[in-house]
Amino acid sequence: MLTKTQIKEVLSTMAEMFPEAECELTHANPFELTIAVVLSAQATDALVNKVTPKLFEKYRNPDDFVQVPLEELEQDIKSIGLFRSKAKNIKKLAQSLLDNYDGEVPRERDELIKLAGVGRKTANVVASVAFDEPAIAVDTHVERVSKRLAICRWKDSVLEVEKTLMRKVPKEEWSVTHHRMIFFGRYHCKSQSPKCRECPLVSMCREGKKRLKKQGIIMPT
Repeated sequence: MLTKTQIKEVLSTMAEMFPEAECELTHANPFELTIAVVLSAQATDALVNKVTPKLFEKYRNPDDFVQVPLEELEQDIKSIGLFRSKAKNIKKLAQSLLDNYDGEVPRERDELIKLAGVGRKTANVVASVAFDEPAIAVDTHVERVSKRLAICRWKDSVLEVEKTLMRKVPKEEWSVTHHRMIFFGRYHCKSQSPKCRECPLVSMCREGKKRLKKQGIIMPT
């Protein structure tokens, strides 16, 4: 496991690599962000961003989503994976906002998680991005990077990864760290083709050193 000093170095390096890291989902308000994050489950932000401009032009508020027939909404988001279940969740989410929150997205994470299609990761994204609350949303990139760099253990669950990062990263850096780790995983430490040879963190990365060793490249100890 990395030491506190090493983790500080990791975060500093990621900050240098991706100083402008931020949420890449196109949105204009907390409601649009919530819908976009729900749509992004098992889908890329790029794919979601191809759908949401027309979607948010057609449906501007929760009532619009409630009123549209389910089959029509399914067609509107058909290019995104799991579109049938997502369409159902979006309609339930919109109805819940109207019934329980005066049509507004709640700020509290405990309330966000009550919404259909909103899990802990989605709630953390909305809390962080829409309401500027400190949060670490553990998606596939954050989990992969945390485990490859030995910030967390391989056997840790997503929740355990989140709790570990919350302990090891200063609270005021939670939100920006989660964006930088996403960028690092999305564009550099990729799942299938990580850029280990050019990675400034490879000396601290157990997976990177293993990969390079298989290629006949031995890192200095």
